[in-house]
Amino acid sequence: MPYTASTPTDPNQPNIRNADHRLLEFTKLTPMMQRYVEVKEQYPHALLLFRVGDFFECFFQDAVTISRELELVCTSKESGKEIGRVPMTGVPHHALDRYSSQLVEKGYAVVVCDQVEDASIAAREGRQVKREITRILTPGTLTDDGMLKPRQNNFLAAVVIAGEHWGLAYTDISTGEFVTTQADSLEQLTLELLRLQPSEVLVPTNVVLTNAPDLVTMLRPGEKSEHLPDCLPTSFCYSLRSQIPFTLSEAKQRILQKFKVRSLEGMGCGHLSFAVRAAGGLLQYLEETQKEKAVSLQRLHTYTLTDFLTLDYQTRRNLEITQTVRDGVFHGSLLWAIDKTSTAMGGRALRRWVLQPLLNIKGICARHDTIQELVENNALRQDLQQLLRQIYDIERLTGRAGSGTASARDLVALADSLSKLPELASIAAQGISPYLKALQNVPPILEELASKIHAHLVDEPPIHLKEGGLIRSGINPMLDEMRHTASADQEWIANLEATERKRTGISNLKVGYNKAFGYYISITKSKVDQVPNDYTRKQTLTNEERYSTEELKEREVRILTAREDLNQLEYDIFAKVRSEVGEHAEIIRNVSRAVAAADILCGLAEVAVYQNYCRPTMTESREIKIIEGCHPVVEKSLPPGFFVPNSAFLGREASLNRPDLIILTGPNASGKSCYLRQVGLIQLMAQMGSFVPAKAATLGICDRIFTRVGAVDDLATGQSTFMVEMNETANILNHATPQSLVLLDEIGRGTATFDGLSIAWSVAEYLASEIRARTIFATHYHELNELASILDNVANYQVTVKELPDQIVFLHQVQPGGADKSYGIEAGRLAGLPPSVIDRARQVMKQIEKHSKIAIGLRKGVKKDGKKESEGEQLDIFDD
Repeated sequence: MPYTASTPTDPNQPNIRNADHRLLEFTKLTPMMQRYVEVKEQYPHALLLFRVGDFFECFFQDAVTISRELELVCTSKESGKEIGRVPMTGVPHHALDRYSSQLVEKGYAVVVCDQVEDASIAAREGRQVKREITRILTPGTLTDDGMLKPRQNNFLAAVVIAGEHWGLAYTDISTGEFVTTQADSLEQLTLELLRLQPSEVLVPTNVVLTNAPDLVTMLRPGEKSEHLPDCLPTSFCYSLRSQIPFTLSEAKQRILQKFKVRSLEGMGCGHLSFAVRAAGGLLQYLEETQKEKAVSLQRLHTYTLTDFLTLDYQTRRNLEITQTVRDGVFHGSLLWAIDKTSTAMGGRALRRWVLQPLLNIKGICARHDTIQELVENNALRQDLQQLLRQIYDIERLTGRAGSGTASARDLVALADSLSKLPELASIAAQGISPYLKALQNVPPILEELASKIHAHLVDEPPIHLKEGGLIRSGINPMLDEMRHTASADQEWIANLEATERKRTGISNLKVGYNKAFGYYISITKSKVDQVPNDYTRKQTLTNEERYSTEELKEREVRILTAREDLNQLEYDIFAKVRSEVGEHAEIIRNVSRAVAAADILCGLAEVAVYQNYCRPTMTESREIKIIEGCHPVVEKSLPPGFFVPNSAFLGREASLNRPDLIILTGPNASGKSCYLRQVGLIQLMAQMGSFVPAKAATLGICDRIFTRVGAVDDLATGQSTFMVEMNETANILNHATPQSLVLLDEIGRGTATFDGLSIAWSVAEYLASEIRARTIFATHYHELNELASILDNVANYQVTVKELPDQIVFLHQVQPGGADKSYGIEAGRLAGLPPSVIDRARQVMKQIEKHSKIAIGLRKGVKKDGKKESEGEQLDIFDD
């Protein structure tokens, strides 16, 4: 059941006419509502949660919005005699994080205005309790564990666009990553944003500002704005910002101040003006949203897009790299199949590796070398993994410590993890690869820091930081003295009941305490005549009288004061330790990166061992040679031995008589799409540094992997299945190079037969003769087999079947030669079409085969040497 702030009745129903505070006269609102409106006008883009007693309440339009989004009851509140009731929706203060995270997930910014003093103090002084902004939560600025996915980064991005030029900066403030780049193609910007999947994107705009100093508006996913450039995908949350923080001078100065440097050259972005502008504007946004909370970021890092293999959105989708096409879930993706990491930071880093395969053979081989060492040394791998499982997410723990939000439990977890590093280094010392060597030198300061945390904090500290019980005894003399005094006073209170019973002779005398009246001595009405003269009446109840004494009053004041002072001193000691951890954030993060990389490689080595993967040989050639390759996900999903492996040979060169393009034919459901995907995944896995599911593999570096597998209508833009297919095919033909890998499935099937066949033929021919990209072209147009007799870099392959008298058996084997049947009717039978439909289809098929024949030729033919024939030598492409 959803929480309801109160049970609505007819008189209290919100007056929707009062839902917009801007239409109401400010001076006629109650003082509390005036304060609410003052804060709301500072953050008109956000939902304002305003602390009122034990609840965080929203009023006016925010109340209506939250009621709708969180399915809470919208009630109302009196806001002034001449105003009447206004909409109100609230959540309990203890459930703030849960409800806030739901709102942020929906793309809203949330401003939390909390009480910053004891309400009783304000009540005694006859004034309104002080309330201030304590947190601003936006999709890209979350740090709390409960709001973050452990194995995924939560990126906040910023973009600057001028014509075709653009700059991009992004950060995950929970881990401290801070990265920037720039390029001169808007298509590349789109690809980068789709790769990063940022939770929020900052975009400078010239729109006239609202009362907010910098923010113009926030667009939730799916919302459109004329001020949003067309190249930015609408699937993200966008915060439109003022241009000022994104000017070069402002941005540069902010970066220099943040990292206390005099030049940007050391960060690699001194000459990258668009990248600098994006990074500076992002920093300004963090300053605004994080208020007084410091954000601990790593030094700005610059990267170049050409350092990595490019995977566009369609390729990531079709190869199901991080989620499945059908359901959009993690289970069944490539990442699901190969993620054996033991730590959350290793899981996040593996996701980055998968989405950014390398182009540099040296870097790739360094990862392969480490995996090979871990495959050959089972004991080393298992010892490392056993210890890695005991290491918490030190990357995010350090981030919270640096921002001053880490709890005592966070620090204890961090210390436990840091104390494991020497043992981890000792185990890694058995290895010789660079990634293992990076673990072998643990900075002594981290061991000292772990010892200090353990020495100061109790083993199991409480959740709340200002309620005491954090610090061990023997750490601070003043703390020990205060505890001794408080303990003596508590002991005196504990003994008071027995002492007073003996002194007064009242056997049922009791000593108690409550928040309203403090400590008291309780005596029943029948014993009142025995009360000593030094007792002072404090409260009268129906069956008893409550008293106090001068000494009890003194002890009470001392105990309560000492408790506050004691808790504050403990918090101050804790805060000092937390601050010291934050000062060493960069060192800890460097170690965490080494731990994450080793974790990834241990996991990949384990996959290689248990799935019998091989180490690929990487070359600068165009060769793709895969011996008995498998699809890593399908193979894992099937029982052992059920998957049928297949080989692949591509990449024509002077020394290699291999095709650039394979025409792959065969029946539906025989495994053509699986074959295409497995070749793409094997290439991707090799370049990310993994072993691959094959008996052997020699792979030349690919600059891009393109896929065109399946199609769906794009109803949002009014594009049909065929139009989507043509758009994606056009993108491939316009961007593929001889170093690319192109995987096409069923090009031209969304239109008339002759049109589709013509397009398929032309596309295949263009890829083979003009681009000469390494391509697998799966099709049911058997006529395309003729290309192999015309172009010498084209070969025919088929997925074989075994024909029986009344059925066919799919063998799932890819072999040389072209198929001349598709067995589509048989596939329909297997799918469960009614027998009468199958029989009629066979009758129709016989009639079509009897009366129609497609003879394939070329209107502008191509000879074996790849040269076009003269214009005069024309053949009819279709001849009935």
